Amino acid sequence: MSPANLQSYLAVGAVLFALGMVGFLARRNMIVMFLSAEMMLQGVAVNLVAFAKYRGDLGGQVLVLFILTVAACEAAIALALILMLYKRRRSLDVSVWQELREADQEPDQDEERLPDIAKPEDFQPLTPAGAAPPATAETQEISHV
Repeated sequence: MSPANLQSYLAVGAVLFALGMVGFLARRNMIVMFLSAEMMLQGVAVNLVAFAKYRGDLGGQVLVLFILTVAACEAAIALALILMLYKRRRSLDVSVWQELREADQEPDQDEERLPDIAKPEDFQPLTPAGAAPPATAETQEISHV
């Protein structure tokens, strides 16, 4: 691999890492934050594979296998955490979870107010799957024809 190709791979890895970092710092949704952390890990993995190919050894590729293992474990734990937190508060906004911080830290106050969450009674109920709609005079006439 030539140094020019190495620079291209390193640029792609740096862009992935930078986009992940911006997404993690700028967003308040927990799902987007965890996806941004995964993107940062993938940026590091691209750089490690590029350096391994450039140097001609497998050290970077072995480290990438460990990164992928850690990313899979992080995704499983993050999904469980997100589901548990959503069940409690019905929101995935990070600012709602002020009680999770350390005891000696003061809670942050957001400048913008979150939109009100729709209550379950605001939604129209759906008919169960497979249930026949109630018969009307028109449908009975059509079925007899």
